[in-house]
Amino acid sequence: MSAFTAYLVGMAVFTIGLAIGAHLLGAPPIWIGAGVLVVIGLGIVGAATRTKAKSNANS
Repeated sequence: MSAFTAYLVGMAVFTIGLAIGAHLLGAPPIWIGAGVLVVIGLGIVGAATRTKAKSNANS
């Protein structure tokens, strides 16, 4: 499993946990969806940034 994949899997688990917690607290579904999209976007940016730096260091 590549570092990029591992990072995204971790972010997916984190996002699901936050969404379930927000649901249990009674947050409206539209806000849960918006939060999920933001966290997934940040996860993709973070994964790309971290793995890009590692691949450039090996070159």
